[in-house]
Amino acid sequence: MPDSNKISNNLINEKSPYLLQHAYNPVTWYPWGGEAFEKAKAEDKPVFLSIGYSTCHWCHVMAHESFEDEEVAEVLNRDYVAVKVDREERPDIDSVYMFVCQALTGSGGWPLTIIMTPEQKPFYAATYLPKLSRWGSAGLLDILSSIQRLWKNERDRVLSVGEELTSLLNKETRSQSETEEEPSKELLKAASNTLSRAFDKQWGGFHRAPKFPMAHNLIFLFRHYLLEGGENVLSMTEKTLKQMYRGGMYDHIGGGFSRYSTDEKWLVPHFEKMLYDNALLLYAYTEGFQITGNPFYAMVSKGILDYVLSVLTDEEGGFYCGQDADSEGVEGKFYTFEKKEIIDILGKEQGEVFCQWFGITEAGNFEGKNIPNLIGNEDFETENQEIKALCQKLYQYRLKRTTLHTDDKILTSWNGLMIAGVAKAYKILGDSRYLEAAQKAHAFIEKNLKTPDNRLFIRYRDGEAVHDGQLDDYAFYAFGLLELYEASLSVTYLKEAEKVSEKMVDLFFDEAEGGFYMYAHDRDRLISRPMEFYDGALPSGNSVAAYVLSRLYHLTGEVKWQEVLEKQISCMAGAAAQSPANHCFALMAFQTLLYPSAEIVAASAREPSREEVTTLQREIAGNISLLWKTAGNQKELSESAPFTADYPIPESETKYYVCSGGTCLQPVDTLEEVRSLIKTLSDRLS
Repeated sequence: MPDSNKISNNLINEKSPYLLQHAYNPVTWYPWGGEAFEKAKAEDKPVFLSIGYSTCHWCHVMAHESFEDEEVAEVLNRDYVAVKVDREERPDIDSVYMFVCQALTGSGGWPLTIIMTPEQKPFYAATYLPKLSRWGSAGLLDILSSIQRLWKNERDRVLSVGEELTSLLNKETRSQSETEEEPSKELLKAASNTLSRAFDKQWGGFHRAPKFPMAHNLIFLFRHYLLEGGENVLSMTEKTLKQMYRGGMYDHIGGGFSRYSTDEKWLVPHFEKMLYDNALLLYAYTEGFQITGNPFYAMVSKGILDYVLSVLTDEEGGFYCGQDADSEGVEGKFYTFEKKEIIDILGKEQGEVFCQWFGITEAGNFEGKNIPNLIGNEDFETENQEIKALCQKLYQYRLKRTTLHTDDKILTSWNGLMIAGVAKAYKILGDSRYLEAAQKAHAFIEKNLKTPDNRLFIRYRDGEAVHDGQLDDYAFYAFGLLELYEASLSVTYLKEAEKVSEKMVDLFFDEAEGGFYMYAHDRDRLISRPMEFYDGALPSGNSVAAYVLSRLYHLTGEVKWQEVLEKQISCMAGAAAQSPANHCFALMAFQTLLYPSAEIVAASAREPSREEVTTLQREIAGNISLLWKTAGNQKELSESAPFTADYPIPESETKYYVCSGGTCLQPVDTLEEVRSLIKTLSDRLS
């Protein structure tokens, strides 16, 4: 909590938890905006830009070491205009200047440190900087002093660097997709082969430590297995999901996954938990259960959901951003235990059972303490009720022992991903709580983060929605709406997905060459307008947009979606051809086009039963779209999918119309016949 005796700076009226963490720094911070840059011009000072987020461990370190320090503050306040940006609220600013950092240093990360002209043209970039120089690395004070000398004495040199970097930024806007390509199965196979070569056969995952979950890669591999077969593809996907759960990256006491693992075994995580990781991992584990039928994947999915719904969910239904890695300034303190501590809480007999199950020792496995894990436990796929009860006791104790900061911003983009994950969990696991949670989150966005003309905001917090929505907000939210439609078969969500997607095309799409820009054409322009294709920790907005467009085309049959889709797919194929394994979400869009698809229209005198939905959704594998037409929704449905207008609604029961590859089969009357057709189609589509 800030010390109320200290003097606040210009961040005090912001809502971002990250900016508020710096509101009582002695540094005279400004939020990004005209006031800061006008001041820099008027006083002829360079701008010191610091970008981070509230749950970032190294952001905290730099803040405590430098931004709370009077000596550093004196230099920054005298020689610079200091600007703070929350990367989660302004991903466009972060994207532009992260590219600069990567271009200048070869790497990136947070906290991101940029020094630039009052015209926003950067000439210096770094990530974390210690206050003082050490071990051959320059410290912040020395850098600030050196740059101030350059600013005064070699201004032309500084300005030249800024011009060169700005020129490079604008040149690279479309560099990831310089040529149009046709999507091909060879791209899919190339991605699978690349991931296979990078696969860690012992511990799962790809590449060496640090290891990131990259759930969208795993979802792609599951679907590649369905469509192309290959036990090695399935085995490396399953191995990765199982080993991630066994390690300490999964919170065996409270559920949910941390950001990434610092070691090859998934044992020691970077302890922050982010909503987007858990959303994508929920989708991956649920898909694992759908494809394999192994109840282990359902168990892990429920663990993620228990965490998100109990800890990261607002009373009105929105989902919070995540939780910090640090407690009382110590990373991981909230999650780790001494063996004696566990014995004291659970008693000797039960404590020993717990310690044996989770590999707890006197020596510990992390800085003298223990991260509970199942790496040495061969029964890890079994849900042990005794252990579950002991975990609950330890969970209650953990809550009282210390606290974690929760970033309670509600971001449209990340909420879209979690709506998709929770809706899919309902579709596959059948628990009505999950559908209710997805619907409540959707209602939250519609009420608080959307305008009457279907424009979205980026962030909501403390009664305030701010910042014009960017590509990720529209693409991820449309993805969530489509999953919510498939889970509920309510045409309302399909229509809303169309409206959001129409606005996405209008605001961001390059009609001439394809591809979506990061921010809207009618908003204030930064020094460049990025167009990102590469999937990182999150799939790119362009990848998800391609997938959304494909699903809309298959569901509605509308030519308008086909036309945009063709341009987007050609653009994405050009980007993916350079490095297929780094565009896995886009490849999932390709899968829907390169393999046979089928459309099922159920025309019915009544609403579908849960049994029918289970059959028509859970058992479906392959590229199959389902529409359920009743007297109550036929007008809405025909507006979204005009081809359904010609399907008559019977006086009683249901007629199932199945079409594939431009050919419609004879309609059938019973669920058993549909099940048989689905199996035939699934076999053919895979």
